[in-house]
Amino acid sequence: MRSEITQFLRYLDSERNASDLTIKSYREDLLDLADFLIEQLGGDKPPAEITPRDLRGYIAALHEAGYARTSISRKLASLRSFYKFAQRRELTDTNPAKPLRNPRGQRKLPHFLTSDEILKLLNAPPKRDTLGLRDLAILETMYSAGLRVSEVVGLNDGDIDCGEGVARVRGKGRKERMSPLGRYAVDALRAYIPQRVLSPKEPSGREAPVFVNRFGTRLTTRSVARMLEKYLKLTGLDLRTTPHTLRHSFATHLLDRGADIRSVQELLGHKSLVTTQIYTHLSTANLREVYNRAHPRANG
Repeated sequence: MRSEITQFLRYLDSERNASDLTIKSYREDLLDLADFLIEQLGGDKPPAEITPRDLRGYIAALHEAGYARTSISRKLASLRSFYKFAQRRELTDTNPAKPLRNPRGQRKLPHFLTSDEILKLLNAPPKRDTLGLRDLAILETMYSAGLRVSEVVGLNDGDIDCGEGVARVRGKGRKERMSPLGRYAVDALRAYIPQRVLSPKEPSGREAPVFVNRFGTRLTTRSVARMLEKYLKLTGLDLRTTPHTLRHSFATHLLDRGADIRSVQELLGHKSLVTTQIYTHLSTANLREVYNRAHPRANG
């Protein structure tokens, strides 16, 4: 396999005009593989004799050696490029690297606000003017229903039923769902909507936008982000907080208080339960922190 690797590196240099650094990376990755296969297979085999099982053994050895997922993914990318070259040059009929999958990246737990921090944020907007009432209604609605920022700015008057305490939400792919609105969100909407002034450019009736800017036109997602940033600075809350943090907080607080994951999935409008399960990890991590703080024998 070493001679074929040499051909591949020459091809990168002469035909692809790859940089010295790129060629060096490919050389290191592929020669590392060749050394492993020589040791495992008892000699230097051509690419055509290498099987997916041989390559899986190599990947397993990388995991055991403690290589980072990003390093393993890079080595797999080098391997796939090499075998594409080998097939084009008819050095092999098959590509044993094709069935291999990159290791899954470790998902970062989403940032969320505690209940006390949410309360602090919701107490920030002034209730003496229309913009303050609007800002409170936006924050209450997002947190109450776990809405994405695009969903909240897309709400029309016909989507809101304050009497029933529900909102019709258009999510990703225009998929609609009914989201419950808590009493505080309903009260905030009832206080704001009569004060709102619509621009003649906007439709009226059921198609009128719920949330508008000072000119009476539909609010943008960027405007909501700027509004939130203003209140974060005012309250001293974590500036990493984004509009999506309210959605994360909604899901985390529900699970912390005993909601089942299927219900949370429906409320969030997630197509796959896997997407929702990140919040169970977050909830478990929170429980572990509480346990470590409170149990007398949690720590030595």
